[in-house]
Amino acid sequence: MTAPQPGTDDAAGAAPTAGRKEWIALGVLLLPVLLVSMDLTVLYFAIPSISTDLRPSGDQQLWMIDVYGFVLAGLLITMGALGDRIGRRRLLLLGALVFGLGSLLAAFASSAEMVIVARALQGVGGATLMPSTLALIRNLFHDQTQRRTAVAVWSTGMAAGAALGPVVSGALLNWFWWGSVFIINVPVMVLLLVLGPLLLPEFRAALAGRFDMLSALLSLASVLPVIYGFKKIAIDGFDLVPVASVVVGLAVAPLFVRRQFRVEQPMIDVELLRNRVFGASVLTNTLASFILVGYSLFSTQYLQNVLGMSALKAALWTIPGTIAVGAAVPVATVLVRTVRPAYIIGTGFSVATFALLMLTRVPASDGLAYMLVGIIALAVGLTPVLTLVTEMVVGQAPPERAGSASALLQTGQEFGGALGIAVLGTIGAAAYRGSSALDAPAGVPHQALDPARETIGGALAVAHTLPGPASESLVTAAREAFTTEVHVGSLAGALVMALAAAFALVTLRSVKNDTERSAELAAVPQETATAAGAV
Repeated sequence: MTAPQPGTDDAAGAAPTAGRKEWIALGVLLLPVLLVSMDLTVLYFAIPSISTDLRPSGDQQLWMIDVYGFVLAGLLITMGALGDRIGRRRLLLLGALVFGLGSLLAAFASSAEMVIVARALQGVGGATLMPSTLALIRNLFHDQTQRRTAVAVWSTGMAAGAALGPVVSGALLNWFWWGSVFIINVPVMVLLLVLGPLLLPEFRAALAGRFDMLSALLSLASVLPVIYGFKKIAIDGFDLVPVASVVVGLAVAPLFVRRQFRVEQPMIDVELLRNRVFGASVLTNTLASFILVGYSLFSTQYLQNVLGMSALKAALWTIPGTIAVGAAVPVATVLVRTVRPAYIIGTGFSVATFALLMLTRVPASDGLAYMLVGIIALAVGLTPVLTLVTEMVVGQAPPERAGSASALLQTGQEFGGALGIAVLGTIGAAAYRGSSALDAPAGVPHQALDPARETIGGALAVAHTLPGPASESLVTAAREAFTTEVHVGSLAGALVMALAAAFALVTLRSVKNDTERSAELAAVPQETATAAGAV
């Protein structure tokens, strides 16, 4: 008989089931999840208003947008390990306080520098909130079926927050000043600070040991340069600074891993690093994020620059996808009771593959239905993947290491997103520049073609300076070239998804479904009784 997998509650027998209080507590945990994921996209509309009031430089504007994600990604592993030591509820509440203060500072900032500092402070708070929420789910829900449902709700909350960020910010800016997109976080964080101590359990590892500051510095030095480098490569191409940044981060990463094997109380459980299912789950999660985040480059620009939608209208068209995701995730949690996770995950990646192949045929005009069906199918295929691998990672980790395991999962997710933006963005940009549509648009001066060949945004800006017929000719050419970019990016993404499907089927096939696991557990007392009778 196969032994129960390490790190699961089932290894010790039947797990206790959660009651009403635990499910209410899950609702409390959704508050920070929604806000942290919303704040990754909330500046989409606010930046023009902030720029008008505070007049930031180009670099300052980029830092306003990016510093939140940089700090969050760089501190996830550190904060996950810290929560295991000082208490996950305590870290969650401290993070809520820091996030709320950062939001308040951003709302009333009087300079670009203040906004950047405030966004960094929000990133610190966000890094404490995300692993704490997932680790507390591990403490609240010991039964695997219930835990998987809870993780599904958590994943849906994350997806909904990211999708609602632009919608909420656009709606607020129609009625209030730009600081409203930040100050809305404050009452929610206050509510979390009030309800958290009443409904959330405290958990800290009894033998976690002293916090290893050197490991924390090494994790920061390995994660932050890679995330920064990939995002800069997506914007500036393969310049020396971003490439060197990625190289430095990758060089430091082995030092961090080596230290985890050498210190007595590592930040990450080294047994998890040796666990095949855990490692495969983290990598699977990274591959799904690679496409979900990376492909948003094409879908958002297509809706706005090719179809001519406003940012708010484009954001509103993403709501059907969020609804479809909310319906798909519960289906996956039901299927896994009788179907092994590897087959569901492989199917999800296959759906994503076919969705991307379909998007290689999206037209340069009147392609709204085509694009929406494609990106909804992509999200429906990949969101159950993220849900199932998240539950597997949480379930594989022993309770005392759930915080650091969750942080490692989310760090991989950030890596995947940054890598997807860089790789797919670079491939797409090359396809755009090489498109024959921009060779000689009718009436467009030769000197205007160089900036037009850089990006579709640059082409549309140049078109505004040209007379009517030439402007229309350049806009049409740029939209055709960008559609070619979408086709090539979709084909590259489909190849990654096909490989991901094969990888998941091979590496995760040993993970059993709920029915098989229950049969194993039921056999344990019978085998024990048989052995006792033989004695």
